[in-house]
Amino acid sequence: MTFFVEMRMTYVVTEACIQCKYMDCVEVCPVDCFYEGENTLVIHPDECIDCGVCEPECPAEAILPDTDGIAEQWIEMNRKYAEMWPNVTRKRDALPDADNMKGVEGKFEKFFSETPGQGDD
Repeated sequence: MTFFVEMRMTYVVTEACIQCKYMDCVEVCPVDCFYEGENTLVIHPDECIDCGVCEPECPAEAILPDTDGIAEQWIEMNRKYAEMWPNVTRKRDALPDADNMKGVEGKFEKFFSETPGQGDD
């Protein structure tokens, strides 16, 4: 007897989004699986359908497939905050210092905020 287990892939937001929060990705997501913190976004891994349309839209290159070795460490962080923060489906301006913060290393330890963002209110 053969059993098939559905392996569902997902995309995740990494620390590269912190202090940038470009929102081009939320506008193209067909399943609205982005959630907004004060200074970053996350993807709910159980809602993502692995379509990949968000990844090329991110100027900070902060979105990776969960199969990428770097992305693995961000899956649970994305899950945790997606369950706490408001859903966001509409693009707004990036954070004021986004262009200067793009590419900065170690942003999670220095800048990450657990404070929810405004969502789509």
